[in-house]
Amino acid sequence: MKTLLATALTVLSFSAAAQTSVQITDPWVRATVPQQKATGAFMQITAPKAMRLLEVRSPVAGVAEIHEMSMTDNMMRMRQIKELALPTGKAVELKPGGYHVMLLDLKGQVKAGDKIPLTLVLEGEDKHRETIEVTAVARPLGATSAPMPAMKH
Repeated sequence: MKTLLATALTVLSFSAAAQTSVQITDPWVRATVPQQKATGAFMQITAPKAMRLLEVRSPVAGVAEIHEMSMTDNMMRMRQIKELALPTGKAVELKPGGYHVMLLDLKGQVKAGDKIPLTLVLEGEDKHRETIEVTAVARPLGATSAPMPAMKH
């Protein structure tokens, strides 16, 4: 009976943990040409509760910033934002021409197929921070988003 109860509690704990996981889908980085010092990182993020993306880090870049691109008066503008809201259960897409991560002061060329480590720092409304490690695959320069299998963290 104790074993059955322990197994049931383990399954319930695992199910609860799975429901509270932030889901990262299709993480990728745009490849660069030699000597290029910046590129973008893209993905979809779905949080199980209201959270904010506060920070991104990567060992391939001296600086990583969260950016927003928008059209104002027929001019495309890009600016760094302090944080990105992640509403409960709603996928937020980081994509070319919208929200994205800028990897600046690159330490070397990013080639198609390279696996780029990213660290995401998120914070819930309760001020609890969560760090998620993501591996983004570099796509060729002209690449756009294409659906790939989801990763849960």
